[in-house]
Amino acid sequence: MRMAQQIEEQIDCTACANCCRVATVKITERDAEKLMKRLGVNRLRFLADYVEQSPEEGFVLKRNQDGCVFLEGNLCGVYDARPHTCATFPHLTRGAGSLVSRLWQMVDRACYCPIVYNTLEAWKPEVGFRSGS
Repeated sequence: MRMAQQIEEQIDCTACANCCRVATVKITERDAEKLMKRLGVNRLRFLADYVEQSPEEGFVLKRNQDGCVFLEGNLCGVYDARPHTCATFPHLTRGAGSLVSRLWQMVDRACYCPIVYNTLEAWKPEVGFRSGS
């Protein structure tokens, strides 16, 4: 955890925003309430304009050609009310569940998040990883 925290502190997420461009954002009822209040819209408008149903993940934020519907350049247009999963991303040092329970997600996230990639690379010498080549 210490290593992941150090790497996370070295990365400026606003210079990257790949998570907002690539990952889907599953939202909870609490997330929806915060966003509706922040946007000043009712449930019907929120669901119609900002949410879609994913067969795999349930309710997720809509996406456009740039990524998350709230992405503005490299910044979140609803940062103060962003969903919990966004606030705790990349879930290495914060968030529900143990690191072990989330290891399968790390491989996927390493493809687009420099914090995850750099953490995995830094762990290699710590755990004595040797390449098969």
